[in-house]
Amino acid sequence: MANVVIFGVLDTAELAHFYLTHDSEHTVVAFTVHEEYLKETEFRGLPVVAFEHVQEIYPPGEFQFFAPMTGRNMNRNREKVYQDAKAKGYSFVSYVSSKATLFGNEIGENCFILEDNTIQPFTRIGNNVVLWSGNHIGHHGEIKDHVFFTSHVVMSGHCVIESYSFFGVNSTIRDYTPIAQGTLVGMAAAIYKPTEEWGVYIGNPAKKLPQPSYEVY
Repeated sequence: MANVVIFGVLDTAELAHFYLTHDSEHTVVAFTVHEEYLKETEFRGLPVVAFEHVQEIYPPGEFQFFAPMTGRNMNRNREKVYQDAKAKGYSFVSYVSSKATLFGNEIGENCFILEDNTIQPFTRIGNNVVLWSGNHIGHHGEIKDHVFFTSHVVMSGHCVIESYSFFGVNSTIRDYTPIAQGTLVGMAAAIYKPTEEWGVYIGNPAKKLPQPSYEVY
C-alpha cells in the first residue's frame, strides 16, 4: 500500500486515478503537472501541485509516484518525467489490473497494465511500460523500458522488444522476431522480420517508411 502522487491531469491521469482507486490497495493523494501547465489547483477532488515543488509538499520518503503518460515523442516524454521524478528521490508504483492474466512475471516500476492483457510465462516487462487493454504477450520474451502497446497487439513467443518502441492497435509480431529500439509499428501491421532502429513500419507484410519514428510520433 502506498500514498501516490499521479503526474498529469488529462485522460490518462484520470484513468490512472480510477484504476488505482477501484482496483488497487494504493491511495491517490494528489496530482502534479509542470508549473507552466498549472491552471487549476484541484482535479478529481484532489490537490494539483507544481511538479517543480512536489517533493516539498509530498516528500519522497512518505509518498510514491506514478506517471502513466501516453507514448508521445516515442515514449521519451514519459521517460523524462519518470527520470526527473526519480531524481527527486521518488519510488514508483505500477498498476496491474486484477483482470489481467499473469504467471508470476517480473514487472518493473511505473508500469500501467490494463484489463485483459495476457502475459504468458517466462516473459519479463521492464520499467515505464504501458500495456493498454487486450494484448497477448507471448512466452519467453522481454519488453524493455519505455515501451507502449496500444490494444489487441499480438507479441508472439521469444520476441525481444527494445526500448522506446510503440505498437498500434491490432499489430502483430512473429515469433522469435527482435524489435529494434524506437520502432513504431502502425495499426494492423504485421512484423515478420527484425526491425531497424527508429524505423516506422506499416502494412501486412510490414514495409519500412523513409521517415524515422521520432519525426512521425
